[in-house]
Amino acid sequence: MWEKDININEIKEIRTRTNVYFGVGAIEKINDISSDLKAKGINKLIVMSGRNAYKATGAWDVVEKALKTNAIEYINYDKVTPNPTNTAIDEAVKIARDFGAKAVIAIGGGSPTDAGKSVAILLEYKDKTANDLYEFKFTPEKAAPIIAINLTHGTGTETNRFAVATIVEKDYKPAIAYDCIYPMYAIDDPKLMTKLSEKQTKYVSIDAVNHVVEAATSKVASPYTVCLAHEVISMVAKYLPKALTNPEDLEARYYLAYAAMMGGVCFDNGLLHYTHALEHPLSAVKHELSHGLGLAILLPAVIENMWETKKETLTHILKPMAPSIRDTMNAKEAGDLVYEWLKSVGVPNKLKDEGFSENDIERLTELAFTTPSLDGLLSIAPTKATKEAVSEIYKKSL
Repeated sequence: MWEKDININEIKEIRTRTNVYFGVGAIEKINDISSDLKAKGINKLIVMSGRNAYKATGAWDVVEKALKTNAIEYINYDKVTPNPTNTAIDEAVKIARDFGAKAVIAIGGGSPTDAGKSVAILLEYKDKTANDLYEFKFTPEKAAPIIAINLTHGTGTETNRFAVATIVEKDYKPAIAYDCIYPMYAIDDPKLMTKLSEKQTKYVSIDAVNHVVEAATSKVASPYTVCLAHEVISMVAKYLPKALTNPEDLEARYYLAYAAMMGGVCFDNGLLHYTHALEHPLSAVKHELSHGLGLAILLPAVIENMWETKKETLTHILKPMAPSIRDTMNAKEAGDLVYEWLKSVGVPNKLKDEGFSENDIERLTELAFTTPSLDGLLSIAPTKATKEAVSEIYKKSL
């Protein structure tokens, strides 16, 4: 119970490649951040957000006051949706360029931050579009400063160099990773996360679990990623049920946010493979599908696929959520234990529940191999990622 020795109301500064202000009340650090931006000559910026959460959480009142106090003008693009699209990014970029924005503040979960990172790059490359960026037609080396104010405990994008967007006309959902899009500052304030719906509380936390399962088992995994994975899964297994029972439990939100942040660092180091490479086609085809839900559906079959190759690592990192797991059991038993944990937190879903059928498997498999960047994820999977293997994971997830 070492967690009891931590004062969750004391703001900690956690240094990764991003300076993260972490703790209950951390949103107030936007005053210091705004002052620093002003000192750097930044007097105009764009705020990227969804329609409601940035206001409903109370984040916007604090941010707006800080910007006005520091005489920083802003324009708000509040149309970012889950699974942000190339068209929305291009629309935001035009608004930001016309306004003269020199930085980006993203307020929300993974989608506003990923869209914000994309806008930050395109502000520096005025002849490029979101399609150019996500179809890898150029390699960015610079971006406008990014400040990420996180409203969920899942993606970890506030601490890493990744971003994702959907190219709607092609059903592509590629991922990019560039050093220039590490946020300059990030804020993780658990108080801003208490209004997450029950579903999103589950899905974003399951996203964090998938990040570390993949990062600990990829071909570029290290002792560091395995260590982080065990800790992240321990935190989620312990605190997700508490947050579901009492959404206002700040201690639970604090440690789920901590798990998500560590998950972001973990996959920044160990990268991702099967579940993300296979989920991106799912939510590219069905934009309304929550990313975390898609990952949850795929996870048991992915565990089964890589069990024989990585069972010692998987036994170690999964034990907090599946205490009876043993490296002597077979792959199906291991996958079933993970599915039982998912059911225990209220996520028993299968692909058929989300409108997919066997008729979709060929198209989904093709997208997993043809979507820009996903072949790179599959190339570092711990087992040989053939089309047959990918198809089998989809089939077992139906």
